[in-house]
Amino acid sequence: MSEKADTGGPATRRRRTTVSGVKQQANGSKWHDAGAKPPRCSAKTKAAAEASRPVGPDGEVGTKQEELPHSAKKPRSAAEDITDRLSCHVLQESLLSSASGYSNYRGILNWCVVMLVLSNARLFLENIIKYGILVDPIQVVSLFLKDPYSWPAACLIIVSNMFILSALYIERRLAVGTISETTGWILHTFNLTCLLVFPSATVLSVTSITPVGGVISLAIYSMLFLKLYSYQDSNKWCREIRQAKAKRLTRSYSCPDVPQSNGSAVHSLVSYPGNLTHRDMYYFVCAPTLCYQLNFPRSPRIRKRFLLRRLFEMLFLMQLLVGLIQQWMVPTIQNSMKPFQEMDFSRMVERLLKLAVPNHLIWLIFFYWFFHSTMNFVAELLQFGDREFYRDWWNSETVTYFWANWNIPVHKWCLRHFYKPMLKKGTNKFMAQTAVFLVSAFFHEYLVSVPLKMFRLWAFMGMMAQVPLAWFVGRYLNGNNGNAAVWMSLIIGQPVAVLMYVHDYYVIHHGNTT
Repeated sequence: MSEKADTGGPATRRRRTTVSGVKQQANGSKWHDAGAKPPRCSAKTKAAAEASRPVGPDGEVGTKQEELPHSAKKPRSAAEDITDRLSCHVLQESLLSSASGYSNYRGILNWCVVMLVLSNARLFLENIIKYGILVDPIQVVSLFLKDPYSWPAACLIIVSNMFILSALYIERRLAVGTISETTGWILHTFNLTCLLVFPSATVLSVTSITPVGGVISLAIYSMLFLKLYSYQDSNKWCREIRQAKAKRLTRSYSCPDVPQSNGSAVHSLVSYPGNLTHRDMYYFVCAPTLCYQLNFPRSPRIRKRFLLRRLFEMLFLMQLLVGLIQQWMVPTIQNSMKPFQEMDFSRMVERLLKLAVPNHLIWLIFFYWFFHSTMNFVAELLQFGDREFYRDWWNSETVTYFWANWNIPVHKWCLRHFYKPMLKKGTNKFMAQTAVFLVSAFFHEYLVSVPLKMFRLWAFMGMMAQVPLAWFVGRYLNGNNGNAAVWMSLIIGQPVAVLMYVHDYYVIHHGNTT
């Protein structure tokens, strides 16, 4: 039987290849072509042979199993057949179990987004029905100006050029050796101290400066303080390298444009002290970074479409922020004053949770508006190449990871000019991290208490509370639990500070009228 099968199989296959392209009948016409009859076999054998037929390159089914009706495989018993037909279970885990290895939760994420949209739509509709339309663009102007003919905050920002030019001229004198390093350090210290004291004293003394105008002007002065500190530090390092008789620097940090053959611009490199120019200084002041270097990475051209998209986002999101604050947040804060005055803790918690949703939404929109839209817009205009303004802080599993990744310019400044120098002086890591939080807490309180003209230290204590929170989350929580703890501190912590300041401000300015 096996000999017959060996001679029949190849012959049949060979005959098929010679007649390729001829349409064959579906039901065994090849047997009639060969002049033979197909072998008779049982229905069970036919089914098994059909299932095991190989498919040829021309789409035809092979005949090897047909020509071998008696397989060499061991026949299955009736009990095994029945077991296979009746079994419908295998060893496996549930999809929501971590041991299953399943990770496609796209539908659940979409469900969360839909529920979030629907719940916020209900709150927005309830707010409209209860308070009506509260959005007033004219009222926004009063937040910046009390008198339309008096712009004290804008004048204060213009005066900041005096401190910028002072830092540049001090560095020029140090570069040529007109003044000593000690004298230069004293002058820089005086200039930086005045950079913080002068605007705060002006905001506290000039009554026509509104709280919003004060916050904006003090924020600009704070950024200038960090920039000028980095400027003098970096130039000092350049002098130390030059004095150590190192090779002349071949890189620089800002430079004139040189036309290229293809029409784009290439930026030539400068070395110290060729960087001490007005052009270089004001490029650094306007650039979206706090850390100075002689040669910044530059993009080859300005992308107009990218620029227009960022501009549209800036304008749209600014209007959205103002509308959400006026329509949603202000009424919630106003309704929270009475429970705080009466110390009704249940109502206080209810108002706090009610305020958490709009406050967190506004914070998220502000993050995107400032760190993505605005900073990318400025970077594109200046052809500033480093666009890493934030990292994946939303995946933070520890508090320290969040603070190191949500604001990259500040993080780089703290790492370069504060944290690493402390480690080099022998300070341990925990004390250095605590000192970084202390500096951050100072600036948070500086930007809130001075414009409001009251000192309650809520922002300072909130920032310093991050130190024990970071220790607790890093020690006892990890993975999703740590990420949930970070989100909880963001969602709940900020409304607490907002309500504390607004309550104290309300009591100071409107306590007698109630």
